[in-house]
Amino acid sequence: MEPINVLLLGSTGSIGTQTLEIIRANPEKFRVVGVTANSNCELLAKQIRDFKPEFAVIANEGKLAQLRELTGQTETELCSGYDEILDRCTDAKYDVLLNALVGFSGFLPTVKALKSGKKVALANKESLVVGGELLSSYTKDGIKNLIPVDSEHSAILQCLVGEEQNPIEKLLITASGGPFRTTPLEEMKNITVEKALKHPNWSMGSKITIDSATMMNKGLEIIEAYWLYNLPIENIEAVIHPQSIIHSMVTFKDGSTKAQMGYPDMKVPIQYALTWPDRIPLDTPRMDFSTLNELTFSEVDYERFPCLRLALNAISEGGFAPAILNAANEIAVHRFLNKDIPYIHIPVIVERSLAKIQPTVNLTIETLMEADTEARAFAASIRV
Repeated sequence: MEPINVLLLGSTGSIGTQTLEIIRANPEKFRVVGVTANSNCELLAKQIRDFKPEFAVIANEGKLAQLRELTGQTETELCSGYDEILDRCTDAKYDVLLNALVGFSGFLPTVKALKSGKKVALANKESLVVGGELLSSYTKDGIKNLIPVDSEHSAILQCLVGEEQNPIEKLLITASGGPFRTTPLEEMKNITVEKALKHPNWSMGSKITIDSATMMNKGLEIIEAYWLYNLPIENIEAVIHPQSIIHSMVTFKDGSTKAQMGYPDMKVPIQYALTWPDRIPLDTPRMDFSTLNELTFSEVDYERFPCLRLALNAISEGGFAPAILNAANEIAVHRFLNKDIPYIHIPVIVERSLAKIQPTVNLTIETLMEADTEARAFAASIRV
């Protein structure tokens, strides 16, 4: 059997490096065709030496000379710029694109790959959050070319195997509740960047970790599920599950509920997305039910997690609202990480952006990008 040729976007991030660990452990199963990074020349150069891809793209064009110097003599073609990444998504010869870019920059590569008939393993939430309506032609007939990497959506996909003809009653997307699940509300104004970056269960990039703390990530995941599984929004629910053992559940019309379980480990959904619908061995801890003392669940406290409510309102409104939500949140999180705003102002900036920016034009890729730009500028200018 020929190896699966992988084009990896965002190879130096958390998902990207774990993907390469999987590929390193299975050299007969996978081959790296291309890698891309934003600006981390040092790690990208090491990855080029280790995996010898056909090409590598550094998005920051000013870093290309440094990448060439760090890489030295290599047969890998070295390129730079975002447009080069887009071109490779269309023209390169690969079997699966693993899109691990963070933020709106991941949307156009997803579009390019799907339009080219490629399989996309999607770790970029924003592709579906921002452009789900435009991408729905690839998802409305069931998952074919678009395979989720998020642990929650991978769990749903795994629960649906063999259930293709059976109607779904509800999707239950679990959430750990992050580091502030039990923090007194009056203390939320004192949350520091350092505290917010300490997730109790998962190891993730800084932006995603903050989204987990605010539970915006659950809102984005519900929007993703809305487009992936073609269900009314009222049939998709978030539930607090602090242990992060059950990653999501599906309830069917007969009242039966299926759950996918496992210790927190992103390699499981990453590998499953690369090999779907098949499974291959993975060296990861197995569940030890003799030591599993409890699995607990509780409702979401929307006063504690207003970002989740904003996300639900945005997908209910539809149109440009999810894109504006996403853009404003990216800017708000960036400002918090740079200590420009307090933690509790993240949802304030998002809510004000949604109220201010309401385009009246038709939804297209071009108008979506314009709304994204406008939302970012407004969110950056807000002084609370």
